[in-house]
Amino acid sequence: MVKVAAIQMASGPQVAANLIEAERWLVQAAQAGARIAVLPEHFACMGLTEHDKLEIAEVPGAGMIQDQLARIAQRERLWIVAGTIPLRLEGQAKVSPACLVFDDRGQQAARFDKIHLFDVRLPVGGEAYCESSTQVPGDRIVVVDTPAGRMGLAVCYDLRFPELFRGMVDAGAQWFALPAAFTARTGQAHWDLLLRTRAVENLMYGVAAAQGGYHANGRETFGHSLLVDPWGAVINVLPRGSGIVLGDIDTRRVHDLRTAFPALSHRRFGVVLS
Repeated sequence: MVKVAAIQMASGPQVAANLIEAERWLVQAAQAGARIAVLPEHFACMGLTEHDKLEIAEVPGAGMIQDQLARIAQRERLWIVAGTIPLRLEGQAKVSPACLVFDDRGQQAARFDKIHLFDVRLPVGGEAYCESSTQVPGDRIVVVDTPAGRMGLAVCYDLRFPELFRGMVDAGAQWFALPAAFTARTGQAHWDLLLRTRAVENLMYGVAAAQGGYHANGRETFGHSLLVDPWGAVINVLPRGSGIVLGDIDTRRVHDLRTAFPALSHRRFGVVLS
């Protein structure tokens, strides 16, 4: 078994302050025995407007955010799932919503660009979001080997698209990491339900790191960072406030469950409706 951590924050618009906060929790996670820690979406900047992402965007492989995380990962001997960092795209005004994975030597081990952008007007309350105004979606499923087994990556709104998680499983994923910034309203309705469903239907662990609290831009995020096992049981959860959620990933349990309850091998494709 390998101990992992989900870090919950309530990030603001100041990158330097958010990085100090993130480092504090990453160090605590490492001291608690975690080998891998997952940061929430927008951990480095929850801007006042969507366009603040453009102001803090970094070039791939260089910049204050990436350099600091690499240093922490190397110093603490900790894998870090850093989701998300806005990265510049050559020849474009928009940025990529990139979830970067740093290994325990401080090297980038993987990059996943959020595939599904949150362009939504909520039916109650009038909240509206248009991530595509500043960001370009990714188009590639990413699975990477880690000390806790094969990890698939997804970000926030990606959680609502089960075909992404099926693709992870087909690529050998035994667990998934999900940085997120769910709204308070949608989180209350769907967060726990969706996370447990993605874990159960794919018989894999889920580690979800969320923004949780009130932000300077007036937004409220749901929190409830959690770890869920392949049978849908919540291992640990942090409902509100900043902090860390710890739990173990046991790849042997994934193997045993998939062997004893082989639902994944029972999938049928090509079934035609009459």
